[in-house]
Amino acid sequence: MNSSPEQVLKDIFGYEQFRGPQREIIDELMVCRHALVLMPTGGGKSLCYQIPSLLRSGVGIVISPLIALMQDQVDALRELGVRASFLNSSLPPEAQRDVVQALRTGGLDLLYVAPERLNQPSTLDLLRSLDIALFAIDEAHCVSQWGHDFRVDYLQLSILQEQFPAVPRIALTATADANTRAEIVERLGLSEARHFVSGFDRPNIQYRITQKQNPRQQLMRFLRREHEKDAGIVYCLSRKKVDDTAAWLVEQGFDAVPYHAGLTAEVRQRNQQRFLREDSVIVVATIAFGMGIDKPDVRFIVHLDLPKSLEAYYQETGRAGRDGEPATAWMVYGLQDVIMLRQMMDGSQGNEKFKRVERAKLDAMLGLCEITSCRRQALLHYFGEDTPEYCGNCDACLTPAPTWDGTEAARKALSCVYRTGQRFGVNYLIDVLLGVESDKIFQNAHQHLSTYGIGKELEGNAWRSVFRQLVARGYLNVDHATYGGLHLNEKSRGLLKGEERIDLRIDVQEVLAKPEKKSRSSHKVADADRLLWDALRQCRKAFADEKDVPPYVIFHDASLMDMVHYRPLTEQQFLSISGVGQSKLEKYGEAFLQVIREHEAGH
Repeated sequence: MNSSPEQVLKDIFGYEQFRGPQREIIDELMVCRHALVLMPTGGGKSLCYQIPSLLRSGVGIVISPLIALMQDQVDALRELGVRASFLNSSLPPEAQRDVVQALRTGGLDLLYVAPERLNQPSTLDLLRSLDIALFAIDEAHCVSQWGHDFRVDYLQLSILQEQFPAVPRIALTATADANTRAEIVERLGLSEARHFVSGFDRPNIQYRITQKQNPRQQLMRFLRREHEKDAGIVYCLSRKKVDDTAAWLVEQGFDAVPYHAGLTAEVRQRNQQRFLREDSVIVVATIAFGMGIDKPDVRFIVHLDLPKSLEAYYQETGRAGRDGEPATAWMVYGLQDVIMLRQMMDGSQGNEKFKRVERAKLDAMLGLCEITSCRRQALLHYFGEDTPEYCGNCDACLTPAPTWDGTEAARKALSCVYRTGQRFGVNYLIDVLLGVESDKIFQNAHQHLSTYGIGKELEGNAWRSVFRQLVARGYLNVDHATYGGLHLNEKSRGLLKGEERIDLRIDVQEVLAKPEKKSRSSHKVADADRLLWDALRQCRKAFADEKDVPPYVIFHDASLMDMVHYRPLTEQQFLSISGVGQSKLEKYGEAFLQVIREHEAGH
């Protein structure tokens, strides 16, 4: 293809200019150099390998762990006129033979393949017989054994540098701290690759974290007040909680479906397709759901349980607001979350080094939850990015948490842990502090301790908050062997002896930073434009249903908004709409222009 990257960007993808480092990354691949790309979700990573695959001789091979999504990715490219296909276990033998034949005859520009398929000897033999433009390793953080999405098959991708040393390789991910980056470089042989690290900030996402009180009712208030008609994802830690929460949301009148590894492949596929192709569907899921989801209008991400790391939290919340419009990352967490995750880590089969890394990641996650300063600044600082102290779009900035001098209360709590033998859980310790007359306390003779009844100035929930914050900040350890028993550590000493003080946050009943936030389609479209907006959406839906693809594969909301704003009436004017290239002009131009002409004539 004798074109420039700018020409391909405009003619095929329908965009006027590149964003951020996209052009530089393409230039590296065009001259056969490698690249490591860290770019936030929605930042345009795919263009970085799709355009050079079209411009370079041969076929671009994209390695992706997302078998369930390959069909939609390929459908989107075909809509643009790109010759794309995929090879994975979901294809019947005859279809696989057709793909191989197209490869051998030069009939494909891009091939998506799962890592387990790529590692098969027959696939490697096939690739060795082809002219390959590049290898793109998507979701490259999956190669990290310390990461939250580790895939064993990714470890074998070092074979690319060994067997195809002359082919440029690009590794891409939205999430990787310095250690994960180093592991990607080492395992994928990218020591000579140039690194492109875009800013991690997603300013359109509002981060909010609050304490668990009545999680279901808190979730209900959040959805009813802010996202009643929106698509979103609700994350839970266990499969049972996923099933129960999805069923409960359906009872409350929401369109909700579950997603986890315990469901059959058919059910998972069906629920995922509904989420991608319909409006206002909520997926309740374990972390098995969401990687590579291209749906641009996910308006909220909810965590009903604490993620294990900031990488996981950032990756999961990043699935909201890919279109750049306002979105919410809302989480509730409590002491039991901390205890459960720490127990899981202590009881895991990993070696001591692995456990140490996991504990450090959890501590960083807890730090984000308990801070009283800007959450966005803390989150981005973790990834090595400096930002202002005030972002104006997180709960800590919008409704700063009040604090109190908790030094004396903390000393009482730590002393109670020590006096009772460092083997009891929070509920029992609170009973001792409050002087509760219970059989268990009498059996242990703890009514005679100096800490019995010394905490009556606070009520039970306040003491629960004290213990949660002490555990989260590392002043207390959780003992797996005693099912959640708390014990002191070296850090406890200074606080217990009065050598340091501690400010604790005051837990508020509920934080609603924006009590009344409407969905994108409501707050962006003026009343005068509502008829045209709805007509364009109906036109898009008809094409999507006919082709059995998600509506955003036809046109993103941003393209429809441009049509509403600019009202194109000719093909040349239609080509100036963002996301409209030659292929989409030929396929859909006349239909959408007709909708606009009829609307204008009606006016």
